[in-house]
Parts: sequence; structure tokens; C-alpha cells
Amino acid sequence: MKKVFDDAAAAISDIKDGATIMFGGFGLCGIPENLIAALKKKDVKQLTCISNNAGVDDFGLGLLLKTKQIKKMMSSYVGENAEFERQLLSGELEVDLIPQGTLATRIQMAGMGIPAFFTPAGYGTEVAEGKEVRVFNNKHYLMEYALHADYAFVKAWKGDAMGNLVFNKTTRNFSTSMAKAGNITIAEVEELVEPGELDPDHINVAGIYVHRIFQGSNYEKRIERRTVKIEGP
Repeated sequence: MKKVFDDAAAAISDIKDGATIMFGGFGLCGIPENLIAALKKKDVKQLTCISNNAGVDDFGLGLLLKTKQIKKMMSSYVGENAEFERQLLSGELEVDLIPQGTLATRIQMAGMGIPAFFTPAGYGTEVAEGKEVRVFNNKHYLMEYALHADYAFVKAWKGDAMGNLVFNKTTRNFSTSMAKAGNITIAEVEELVEPGELDPDHINVAGIYVHRIFQGSNYEKRIERRTVKIEGP
């Protein structure tokens, strides 16, 4: 199976309107910048996007929100995007806000082949509406379903032609689980190497989960919010 593609445009050529896509990374750290840019250029519409965040107004998923290519967002943190807020309040965007631990576990369960699980997170709030509730050891739990997607987009530090991936520190958040939960997983990497060059002990996602891979370029690697220490007088 040939997994290596020339670029992001070639890797997403079959994606059509209405697709459900997971986007790896954490905040703006480790997001698939090339794949997001290719989606914007391809101008596919009515997307359901699963990500821990919605980017910022001019970067990340914020680019797709600005062009109104996203129909629904499934996220846990959306506080840095003014356009997201505007579309939510105006009713232009469907939003499913999910507790972050629940979101992560739903994705993990999809990759593990477990259809559902119980969690106490969200009980007694709007999150619980319409969900099965069971009691274990005198505590209430909600049943949550595993979360699958048509495609999973992830960005790794290194990868090989077999699809094996190595992530760098925080960039692996959500990405390693999402890579296992998409029907088709597409990975962009900073460095694409030949099979056998990666140390097996350092591989975070095995190539069996990755269907397409390409070497990305021109990464901005923005910081969502820079915090520095202010020195005293």
C-alpha cells in the first residue's frame, strides 16, 4: 500500500462536503497546518470538525470558520476565537461542547474498539441531557459513546514511508488517539524518513493506523497566548 503523497492537496483530494474530520494537536501546538490550509483552498463545505479547540481568528481552524466551511464544532475549549463566538451566538454554527477528559476518552475508546463508557463528568448539567445515567457505588455516571470520524488529520515531528509517527512533547496530545479513531488517517510530518530509520522504542503511533503521509512545509508554530515573567524593579 503506497502511503506517501506529494503534498496536502493530493492527500485530501477525495474529501467531500459533509465530511467529519478530527484535527490533532493541543491549542495551536502541533496542529496540522498544511492540511487545514489545503482544506481551505479546496473549499469543501458543511464539515463537522472534532478538535480540543477552535483555533484563533486567523490561524488553525479559525481559517475554516472564517470561510464558513464548518457546519459543526465538537470541542472542549473555544475561548480564543471571536468569529466562533459570533457564529455560535447568531445560530450559524452547531456546537457540541464536551468536557475535555470526556472528549479525549471518547476518541481513545473509538481507537480501542470500545463502543461506550461511563463517566461522572457532566452529570447534573446540560451535558447530561438525553444521556443514559447509571449508578455505580452510589455515584451517578453518564454513558458516553466512542467518537469516530471519516478522517483524522495529525501532524508529527517525524514519520516514515510506512506511516510510523514520532511526536514531539505536547504535540502528541489528542493526536495519538485521533490517529487510531479515523477511518482514514492522514499525517503531515516535519521530516519524512526511510523505513527503518526511526527507533522502534520512540514510535508513538504505529504505521498500521496511518493511511496517508507527506512531508509538510512552512510551519508557523504559533503560540496561542504568550506568558512571560515580569521582572520587578
